[in-house]
Amino acid sequence: MTKNKENLKFAWRVIVAHTIAYFIAGIVAMNLLNYKELFVNDTFSLFMRPTTEPIVALGVCLQIIRGIVMALVLLPIQRVFTEGKYGFLKLGLLILGLSVLSTFSAAFGSIDGFIYTKLSFIEHIVGYPEAFLWIFLFIGILWIFYKFEKKAISIIAIILFILIVLMSIFGYLAALHIITT
Repeated sequence: MTKNKENLKFAWRVIVAHTIAYFIAGIVAMNLLNYKELFVNDTFSLFMRPTTEPIVALGVCLQIIRGIVMALVLLPIQRVFTEGKYGFLKLGLLILGLSVLSTFSAAFGSIDGFIYTKLSFIEHIVGYPEAFLWIFLFIGILWIFYKFEKKAISIIAIILFILIVLMSIFGYLAALHIITT
């Protein structure tokens, strides 16, 4: 396979793995952590949109952009985790460290967030289950792509990806009252 094809295949896998993982982790967290109530009350209502806003429904579809950014950032080091020993574990730890615990902003749950914000400890860690689940699913899906290299896995991933994107778009259109459910 040519280098360009290999890079496109890698990018596609990252985008798909991220989008599927993001959707599943988000649905689980929204239901188990009751985001609908959490985001309209107290501190979170100051910076989180209510789950009923149309853009929130479209958010899953827009994760394609984040997937592209992730693929571009990970591309130069892809062999470290696709071919190296414990590579996907290393990827998970890298993501945990850079995107959850040590972001370059005072995001809740991050080291800077604990230092510079007035959020309570509980408010800081409320998003950890979703973040940890997303990391686990993301690296798990990527691992499956690379471990098994089966066409059936790619087909299932494509179908899931298309369904998730369509649900996001239709959710957005329904929230705008352009279509009825």
